[in-house]
Amino acid sequence: MNAMQDVYTDLAAEAADLDRVVAALDQEGWQTPTPAPGWTVAHQIAHLGFIAHLAWAAAADRAEFGRLAAAAKDDFEGAVSTALADYLTGGPTQTLSRWRADQAAATKALAEVPADQVVPWLVNPLPPSILAAAGLMELFGHGQDIYDALGIDRTPTDRIGHLAFFGTRTRDFGYLAHNLTPPTEEFRFELTAPSGLIWNFGPETAPDRITGPAHDFCLLVTRRRHHADLALTATPGEATRWLDIAQAYRGPAGEGRKPGQFAGV
Repeated sequence: MNAMQDVYTDLAAEAADLDRVVAALDQEGWQTPTPAPGWTVAHQIAHLGFIAHLAWAAAADRAEFGRLAAAAKDDFEGAVSTALADYLTGGPTQTLSRWRADQAAATKALAEVPADQVVPWLVNPLPPSILAAAGLMELFGHGQDIYDALGIDRTPTDRIGHLAFFGTRTRDFGYLAHNLTPPTEEFRFELTAPSGLIWNFGPETAPDRITGPAHDFCLLVTRRRHHADLALTATPGEATRWLDIAQAYRGPAGEGRKPGQFAGV
């Protein structure tokens, strides 16, 4: 993993790639339905803006973060819906402008936090680099919804290494979302980067293992593809079971994607 750029550089680059796509859209394009039920391209960008603003506040304005976190703790879905409505009020131009500002501010603020410190987050405090990796996960997942909606073939890069790492470290989130007890033993993950590098995570002797393309793994843990449509291999038993519940974010799993939903894409 040490061959990759730092997570803040990659977070900015991932945002820039998505920016180039949505900046070219007309009014109709912004209203294109995405695979997330009820969400258009505009909703996806509004959500990313809210999450980026939350990350900025965690790193740079603890009082603002406390206010936002308190509302989210009482009613997370309601807080997200309120934020989306606010971001969408001024139309696509304002939505895009606010996301750009919030994304840039969050990346800068997180990068300026000393690496040995933590920042507050919704459940537990996190190192700034981990929160940046979570932000990259948000960009990857919601960006994939936009690419799918617009029929654009995304070219993966090794920037996803941060998400691959994050996805292995959040293995238990899927169990918790389904009220299951996570196994005590770690998994072994052997993932092939877009460049051909091999990224290994977990004990080499672990009996439960997942192997395959890192890009497919990222699609799995963001629940943007069903595992039946991915070139991932799992050992029989617990690892195979995990493919059905994998997710790299806390909270409800959501509908996910159906087998064959993106056949030919």
